[in-house]
Amino acid sequence: MTTAQQTPRTPLADGPATLLVAEREISTQLRSKAFIISLAVMVVFVIGGILATSFFSSDDDAAEPVATVALSGQADALDSAGFEPQPAGTMDEAEELLRDGQVEAIITSDNASPTGVRVIGLNTEPSGIADMLAVAPTTEVLDPDNAEGPLRAIVAMGFGLVFMVVALGSGMMIVQNTIQEKQNRIVELLLAAISARALLAGKILGNSALALGQAVVLAAAASVGLMLSGQQEVLNMLTVPMLWFVVFFIPGFVLVAAMFAASASLVSRQEDSGTVITPAMMLVMAPYFVVVFFFDNTLAMTIASYVPFSAPVAMPLRMFFNESMWFEPLLSLAILAVTTVLIMRLAAGIYSRSLLRTGQPVSLRTALSRAE
Repeated sequence: MTTAQQTPRTPLADGPATLLVAEREISTQLRSKAFIISLAVMVVFVIGGILATSFFSSDDDAAEPVATVALSGQADALDSAGFEPQPAGTMDEAEELLRDGQVEAIITSDNASPTGVRVIGLNTEPSGIADMLAVAPTTEVLDPDNAEGPLRAIVAMGFGLVFMVVALGSGMMIVQNTIQEKQNRIVELLLAAISARALLAGKILGNSALALGQAVVLAAAASVGLMLSGQQEVLNMLTVPMLWFVVFFIPGFVLVAAMFAASASLVSRQEDSGTVITPAMMLVMAPYFVVVFFFDNTLAMTIASYVPFSAPVAMPLRMFFNESMWFEPLLSLAILAVTTVLIMRLAAGIYSRSLLRTGQPVSLRTALSRAE
């Protein structure tokens, strides 16, 4: 009679373990109705916002229909003045258009008028149209870049909101899952099979893939909105900056995710998470507030484009307005990548040394001293 020998289970190698954890994180989120609904709402919000903005702005820019008599060669001037000229062969035809409500006024030549034209209304004097035809002095713009102010503000808010919403949503999911695993002592079973570093890497990899997917979907939604609203020129201008935004988003989110995971490992209850994740939340929201308040400040945006936490938003924005040299995105990306690697190493030490500590929250000073 032989006795069966039990072979101790060998822990899974870090590579396969990381992929296994990442796959679990992705599949769990993709099966979540809350995740799907929130993403769908954001897509609708992006497309609807672009279409609504285009609709209201097009209404404001609508041309004024006017009938013209004996104004040959002046159609281009009327177009540039905000009119939609409808040539009439005779004054009788023009009056018929006016009485039928097809035009707002009649504009005809008049040698006795200082402006060389006469404006005819139906029931009241068309003073508004007369003002638009008034002789204006020659104008000059000293700072034409400021004319892009509204577009600059919209693009800045768009980049900032996408980064903040996606990073905060995915980061908070990392926090919630990490604390739940500690609270339910699931982490003890996980660490018996895989290393803490593999667990952390898998969480970051899985959530980074999800966050990147959300960013790509929202960028595609913005492209669809711009195409549907006929803003092809703006879309062409945004194509390269959006690609760079995605490139910057990857290390930028990994940096944020590492901070969220390390912060969450310090506590064992959801109620205690507020104090430890506040610094990470502030660093995620900082890029949004920087671009909202300083989007028209060249110096501030230049500095922000080299700060790792704001570079994913500030640098693509500068590229959109052709305010960066060819090497600046590469230099900024290198600084961001190096910072991400350093934060990842620090976060891995904090995570591995705090994950099994339950009860009272672990102070950051204690975790840092243990991580050294």
